[in-house]
Amino acid sequence: MSGRRENARPLSTATAVAPATVANVAVGFDLLGHSVSGPGDRVTARRSQVPGVRIVEIRGTVTDLPRDPARNTAGHAVERLLAAEDPQLGVDLEIDKGIPLSSGLGGSAASAVAALVATNALLDSPLHSHQLYPFALAGEAVASGAAHGDNVGPALFGGLVMATADDVRQLPVPAGLHAAVVHPELELETRRAREVLRPPYELSALVTQQSHLAAVFAALYENDLELLAENLRDTLVEPRRAELIPGFAAVKAAALAAGALGASISGGGPSVFAWFRDAATAGRGGETMQRAFADHGVASQPLVSPVAGPAARVEHTA
Repeated sequence: MSGRRENARPLSTATAVAPATVANVAVGFDLLGHSVSGPGDRVTARRSQVPGVRIVEIRGTVTDLPRDPARNTAGHAVERLLAAEDPQLGVDLEIDKGIPLSSGLGGSAASAVAALVATNALLDSPLHSHQLYPFALAGEAVASGAAHGDNVGPALFGGLVMATADDVRQLPVPAGLHAAVVHPELELETRRAREVLRPPYELSALVTQQSHLAAVFAALYENDLELLAENLRDTLVEPRRAELIPGFAAVKAAALAAGALGASISGGGPSVFAWFRDAATAGRGGETMQRAFADHGVASQPLVSPVAGPAARVEHTA
């Protein structure tokens, strides 16, 4: 089976929205991620008479992004999609950024995914989400320099996912599990956050992190929150990145004191996430984390979301 579905009639325009995401999830560097309800990027794709991709407008929280499709996550993802599926199709993109730049909330991935989902709706034979994943990876690589799927995977499919180089698998989420995600008014470029990881790691550090990852998988499938709390910790990447985020140690400590099952850096930072047993506790935890940032002179915005967050979706067609 091709996995395609035929459109009843060609569309002239489609608008799609993709959510923010938490990547790495403490134990799963470049592997685990979950979507976040609330902030997201919106992209409108319109058919054009001229083959190829053009970025005609960028609005919202960030406007000084490259207009050259090859240097823009959304543009490059669509370029790759059209090259594979319909090289003669022309598409004009309008990007509305709802996710701050270099926030650790997957903004580059959200743009790529929203652009793909919108453009896919214009194809005579649209692809299913799993078939869009390789094009999303290509778009993400423009921003981060690496084709990792822990942002584009959850943005595309929703919920908590394991995203490898070839596949995305959704993972079970215990009922009621919520995240508090606090975004400080800082920017931390993904490439800089990855640079501190270049020095080699001791084998023992890798084994320890692997044991935490395996236990978190077991906890999710067995619905064991105590096991989850014992192992949702990053002993590999977080220690090297913590100093890049003012007040991080205090913010993490505040989350744990407020009842978090675990807390760590969201993606490459500077946002910080924590998992809680329910929405009410997550709300209180987020406020506590915000106050901890404030104690270090950093303004921030908290949000609360189910860990089983939303997927990208087509919002409007014509």
